[in-house]
Amino acid sequence: MSFTDKARNKVEELTGAARRRIGDMTDNERMRSQGSTQQGEARAKQVGEHAKQSGRTMKDAATR
Repeated sequence: MSFTDKARNKVEELTGAARRRIGDMTDNERMRSQGSTQQGEARAKQVGEHAKQSGRTMKDAATR
Protein backbone atom coordinates (compact mmCIF):
# COMPACT_ATOMS: atom_id res chain seq x y z
CA MET A 1 0.00 0.00 0.00
CA SER A 2 1.59 3.19 -1.11
CA PHE A 3 1.61 6.45 0.76
CA THR A 4 -0.56 8.00 -1.96
CA ASP A 5 -3.25 5.36 -1.48
CA LYS A 6 -3.21 5.89 2.27
CA ALA A 7 -3.41 9.66 1.87
CA ARG A 8 -6.19 9.44 -0.72
CA ASN A 9 -8.26 7.15 1.51
CA LYS A 10 -7.70 9.38 4.54
CA VAL A 11 -8.75 12.50 2.61
CA GLU A 12 -11.89 10.72 1.43
CA GLU A 13 -12.65 9.60 4.98
CA LEU A 14 -12.18 13.10 6.39
CA THR A 15 -14.30 14.59 3.59
CA GLY A 16 -17.07 12.16 4.45
CA ALA A 17 -16.82 13.02 8.13
CA ALA A 18 -17.01 16.74 7.35
CA ARG A 19 -19.99 16.22 5.06
CA ARG A 20 -21.74 14.18 7.77
CA ARG A 21 -21.10 16.89 10.39
CA ILE A 22 -22.36 19.63 8.09
CA GLY A 23 -25.47 17.53 7.51
CA ASP A 24 -25.91 17.26 11.29
CA MET A 25 -25.53 21.00 11.79
CA THR A 26 -27.90 21.96 8.99
CA ASP A 27 -30.31 19.09 9.69
CA ASN A 28 -29.83 17.87 6.10
CA GLU A 29 -30.47 14.13 6.14
CA ARG A 30 -29.26 13.62 2.56
CA MET A 31 -25.87 15.22 3.21
CA ARG A 32 -25.57 13.33 6.49
CA SER A 33 -26.15 9.97 4.80
CA GLN A 34 -23.84 10.80 1.88
CA GLY A 35 -21.10 11.67 4.34
CA SER A 36 -21.58 8.47 6.29
CA THR A 37 -21.51 6.45 3.08
CA GLN A 38 -18.37 8.18 1.84
CA GLN A 39 -16.67 7.70 5.18
CA GLY A 40 -17.61 4.02 5.29
CA GLU A 41 -16.39 3.40 1.75
CA ALA A 42 -13.04 5.00 2.54
CA ARG A 43 -12.65 2.84 5.64
CA ALA A 44 -13.55 -0.27 3.64
CA LYS A 45 -10.90 0.58 1.03
CA GLN A 46 -8.36 1.00 3.80
CA VAL A 47 -9.27 -2.38 5.30
CA GLY A 48 -8.95 -3.99 1.86
CA GLU A 49 -5.52 -2.47 1.39
CA HIS A 50 -4.43 -3.75 4.80
CA ALA A 51 -5.70 -7.25 3.95
CA LYS A 52 -3.77 -7.24 0.67
CA GLN A 53 -0.62 -6.11 2.46
CA SER A 54 -1.04 -8.81 5.12
CA GLY A 55 -1.41 -11.42 2.39
CA ARG A 56 1.79 -10.24 0.72
CA THR A 57 3.63 -10.28 4.04
CA MET A 58 2.48 -13.83 4.79
CA LYS A 59 3.43 -14.97 1.31
CA ASP A 60 6.91 -13.46 1.68
CA ALA A 61 7.38 -15.06 5.09
CA ALA A 62 6.32 -18.48 3.77
CA THR A 63 8.77 -18.37 0.87
CA ARG A 64 11.79 -17.65 3.09
